[in-house]
Amino acid sequence: MKKILLLLADGFEIYEASVFIDVMGWNLVEGDGTTELYSCGLRKEIKSSFNQRFIVDLLVDDVDLNSFDALAIPGGFELYGFYEDAYADKFLDIIRKFKAHNKTIASICVGALPLAKSGALRDKKGTTYNSLVRREALKGFGVQVLHQPIVIDSNMITSWNPSTAVDVALLLLEQVTTKANADNVRELMGF
Repeated sequence: MKKILLLLADGFEIYEASVFIDVMGWNLVEGDGTTELYSCGLRKEIKSSFNQRFIVDLLVDDVDLNSFDALAIPGGFELYGFYEDAYADKFLDIIRKFKAHNKTIASICVGALPLAKSGALRDKKGTTYNSLVRREALKGFGVQVLHQPIVIDSNMITSWNPSTAVDVALLLLEQVTTKANADNVRELMGF
């Protein structure tokens, strides 16, 4: 079984998190049956953008890195406190551990910024939300910023806005299973 950790910061964008949940869930039930997803945060209750509340499966302190094959990081809104959690040492340490063990990491939109701040994207290619402020922030972390919807460098996936979310989740599924399986799930989901 392939286990994916969904790392949530306060202010995370629900849609960007939900695509990972749905794609991995569809794979578990209708695909090759080999993926499970677990949510994780700095606290048990995480507030999303637009003030919806969620209870995570695990706290970052309780994560056994050896149990997980990949990490998923949705973006979020500064207005709802995204960067307070996303730039916290414990949040960044989870990313660093996945990077140190060469595990696949997928981010959507500004989820690339904590990935970059952790050092995981230093001297790599990446993208983030298509605003000058966010691209400059990514560049400031030592990333070669590309103006394209999705960028894959080594085992890290970054993307530029919510419109790319489903494709990123399916790319992550492809990385942890196979292209044929991800294509099958894409078709089953109607994309």
